Order: sequence, then structure tokens, then C-alpha cells
Amino acid sequence: MGDCLFCKIVDGEIPSEILYEDERVLAFKDVNPQAPVHILVIPKEHIESMNDIDESNSHVIGDIFAIMRGLAEELGIEKDGYRVVNNCGRFGGQSVSHIHFHLLGGRQLSWPPG
Repeated sequence: MGDCLFCKIVDGEIPSEILYEDERVLAFKDVNPQAPVHILVIPKEHIESMNDIDESNSHVIGDIFAIMRGLAEELGIEKDGYRVVNNCGRFGGQSVSHIHFHLLGGRQLSWPPG
């Protein structure tokens, strides 16, 4: 996807502060953090949203959740707790059309989120 912000980050066209990378997943700091810890975790493969998860790509979502759990421990937020958020579609608040998960922590998070 030539105009996808996150694909450009995956391709190294846009710099980011990468915290984790393997052949299928990339995790980097959000440029507009909403908590002391705010990490975006994405598949390197372009998947537009949760609506596009199927048998051919669902395995990467499991990988992403395992990686987020490890990042939470590495960043010291696993004991107090953290939040994982996925926004799907316009009404869900998805601002980049590449599936991504927000890992938020480091402070007391309120509910409902908005």
C-alpha cells in the first residue's frame, strides 16, 4: 500500500522509535502518546482492519498479543496493568487504515474511554 503511513514505517521510509521487530510484526512508540507507555503494534503485512482478518492472516494477531505481553513485562507495566486497544472503522476511531493495536500503561486509565 503505497500511501499507508504504517507501511511506510515498515519499509523504513518514515523513521520511528522501534521497540520490537521480527519478520511479521513491528512495535514502535506512538508519536502522540496518551499514556506514559503508548506503543503501537502492527503486522508488517498490510491488513486494513479487524474486518479483514481471516484464516490466511489470523495467526499474526496471536503473535501480536504475545509480543504485547512481552513488551508489557519489558516496560514494567505488567504488574499494575495496561490496556490494549484496537479501533475498527470510522465510528470505532480508526485513523490509519492498517490494523494496529495500542498498548497503553504507566498510569491509572479511566473508563469509559470516550
